[in-house]
This record gives sequence, C-alpha cells and structure tokens, in this order.
Amino acid sequence: MKLIPIPAFDDNYIWMLHDGRRALVVDPGDADPVLAALQQGGLALEAILVTHHHGDHTGGVDTLRRSTGAQVYGPALERMPEPLQRLGDGDVIWPLGLRFEVLLVPGHTAGHIAYAGQLPGQDPVLFCGDTLFSAGCGRLFEGTPAQMLASLTRLAALPEATRVCCAHEYTLGSLRFARAVEPDNAELRAYQARAKALRDQHLPTLPSTIGLEKAVNPFLRTHLPAVALAVQQTAPDARDPVSVFAALRTWKDQF
Repeated sequence: MKLIPIPAFDDNYIWMLHDGRRALVVDPGDADPVLAALQQGGLALEAILVTHHHGDHTGGVDTLRRSTGAQVYGPALERMPEPLQRLGDGDVIWPLGLRFEVLLVPGHTAGHIAYAGQLPGQDPVLFCGDTLFSAGCGRLFEGTPAQMLASLTRLAALPEATRVCCAHEYTLGSLRFARAVEPDNAELRAYQARAKALRDQHLPTLPSTIGLEKAVNPFLRTHLPAVALAVQQTAPDARDPVSVFAALRTWKDQF
C-alpha cells in the first residue's frame, strides 16, 4: 500500500493511498491533480475521505464522485457535498479493506474529524486535515482553545510511529515559530535543518510522526515548564493548560 501526497493549490496536500489498482484520496480540494494521478497510475478511485468543510478540502469532491463513482465519507456535523456517508466519533470504515477509526477533533472547525488507519505490515497512518500540522496546529476558526487542546491531546496519544499526514506544507513556517518558543530544543533544531533540506529539493516534509511531533511541536508541549514559561513572558496570566494553549495560539497568529 503506497502513501502519496498530491500537491494542490499553493501548499495543500491531497493524500492518496493505493495498492497499484485501487485508490482512496483525502480532502481533494481540486479534482484535476487527483484525476491526473489516477490516470498516470492506472488506478480506480474507490473512496474519498473528507475531514472538514473548507473549500480547499472539498472543492473536487463532486467532480471526482461523478467521474469515478467513489464512495464519499465525511463529518456528520458539517455541511458537505452530498451524497456521502456521514461519520461520527468512534465510527469505523473499511475503504480498500483498510480499517480507519474516526476521531472527532473539533477546534479548527466545529465538526472536524480525523481518520486513524491501520495498514497491514506498515506503521499506522493519521489523516488529520487542518487539526495538526508538523510543528503546528490549525487556526481556531469555529472551536475553542479547550476543544483544540483536547483534540491535540487525543492525537498525541496515538502510537508514536503513526505517520501524520497533514493537509498543508506549513512545516518551515511552523518550525520558525517553534524555535521562538523553544530555542534550546536540540531535536527541534535538527528537524528544522532536515526540513529545510527537503524543501530546498522541492520535496515534502510530510508525513511526520506522532513521536516527532511530541518532541518538537509546541502545541503538543504546553504541559512542559519551558513552553509555559515562554508563553508567560507575554501572557503572565496564562497558568492553566487551556490558558497557556490559548496564549500560544494567539502568539502564533501574530507571529
């Protein structure tokens, strides 16, 4: 089973899984690059997984459904291109015969979901949309800091080998901010060098892993004294986990 990021727009990735014959894609904001990849690989698209309602994640769904007959899956609580199978927290689906558990992870949007997948003979995979980025997290457009912190904490509890398939190539920008939060984090510094080398070659920095994100992502590290102290330099009243996270997210928004 091959995992491929298909670039779209300026910095989106439409993730594809395929076995050489059958494929699924995640968050196809644009149908054209997906159709090109299907044709190039001689693949039949069987499933479309959607994490949330934003147009850069749903814009290609209707065209792909009409062109391929693929089954569409998406969140139960958000407006979606119909028809689709709506999914809630704890639901399990089996596209391509692969097991995916649905996780409700509100914060970026109110009904955002993620798909945690088990691939035989491979490390687990997480399609997390815009909830978790490498060294970062999504903006809070519809949810609260408490919701997003709970969602990220839930994702951080997945096995450390889980491959994190974020929907945007935001890694270098997120790492610049993470270095401002934790300038003495050696693993963060090393990861920044590796990520820059990849982007200099026009290669994706993704997927990441849960283990790596726990070591470098400040939004998964708000429980640590070093991160809390950094936040408190500009937000001295941020003392509990939610207020530290909220102040960190505000800092990133203004960075």
